[in-house]
Amino acid sequence: MSLKVGAHVSIAGGVDNAVANQVEVGGNCGQIFTHSPQVWQDPNIDDGEAARFREGTERDLEGPWVIHTSYLVNLCTPKEGLREKSVDSMQKEVDAADKLGIPYVNVHLGAHTGAGVEGGLDNAASVIDDLDVPDGVTILIESDAGAGTKLGGEFEHLAGVIDRTDTDIDVCVDTAHAFAAGYDLSTPEAVDETIAEFDDVVGLEHLKYVHLNDSKHECGTNKDEHAHIGEGHIGEAGMERFLNHPDLTDVPLALETPTEDGKSFAWNIDRVRELRRD
Repeated sequence: MSLKVGAHVSIAGGVDNAVANQVEVGGNCGQIFTHSPQVWQDPNIDDGEAARFREGTERDLEGPWVIHTSYLVNLCTPKEGLREKSVDSMQKEVDAADKLGIPYVNVHLGAHTGAGVEGGLDNAASVIDDLDVPDGVTILIESDAGAGTKLGGEFEHLAGVIDRTDTDIDVCVDTAHAFAAGYDLSTPEAVDETIAEFDDVVGLEHLKYVHLNDSKHECGTNKDEHAHIGEGHIGEAGMERFLNHPDLTDVPLALETPTEDGKSFAWNIDRVRELRRD
């Protein structure tokens, strides 16, 4: 299968600029925010930008884009005001995805803040089912590092939302998050065991995207800090097995690796291609 790998790139100056930004770092798929993720803000995409984005994507890229929602969205919250804002924000993101021809919208489950795990999962499913998701767009719930009352750190949380919702949703696994949450990926054997567990609990048919990141912290620490591919605690052996695992070779990859030590997205994408055996 062809390798689909890219990075989370900027849309500064217009969302259509994301295509050139992706090509510049050597990616053929990838991820964007439609606005600053730190604030409640609506996507502001005019028809011309959307048309140029679609045309550029079809011309220059191979794999699918994914939109990452605002960090403020909290699907699990028991607070009605925050729930309403999360529903409104999510609706605008799936509508933006439809306008741009993007098949996936990625979202963290958020924190249950006292509602409990079961209550938080119920809340998340309820938010998702309140959305009018356009045909051709799928919501992906993302695995989490599992700190505090945040949900998504256990594969059972992901499966729990899938089981509760009447909406067809799928999953994005972040390798650094899963590792921080206690799923070992640092050896070929550990990768095989973790992927088998994901398949048993969630089902590999639901894995539609991967955030490929190494981790600056050890397995099970619940600390979410990304490292360059092969240079963190997951390491080269784990990354190589993950990239060549037979059940994962056609899953698109979006990198959220740091820009430091003279290494940026382009270096990390090249590293992925070195470790992948096609």
